[in-house]
Amino acid sequence: MEKPLEKCLDEISHSAGVSGVLCADSQGLSLGVRGKASNTSSGMIAALADRAAMLEPGSPDPFILLENENSQCLIHRNNGVTLAIYKSPETS
Repeated sequence: MEKPLEKCLDEISHSAGVSGVLCADSQGLSLGVRGKASNTSSGMIAALADRAAMLEPGSPDPFILLENENSQCLIHRNNGVTLAIYKSPETS
């Protein structure tokens, strides 16, 4: 599992506009990071995904978008693995 995960993280981190990527397991343990993402935030990101899923039990896991003036963080959990992608906001 390690090599496919590393390849996936590398591919996402080299996508246009992506400044960082983090992957965590269901317990919040960091499985890998790239760019500006930090291992220390893996637990908080996994917890956010857990709490957001509680808003509508029985529904598919939601996508969470955290945004400020300088950046965006898209979080999604699937099959117990949480992925966070950090991006610069799109300019119009």
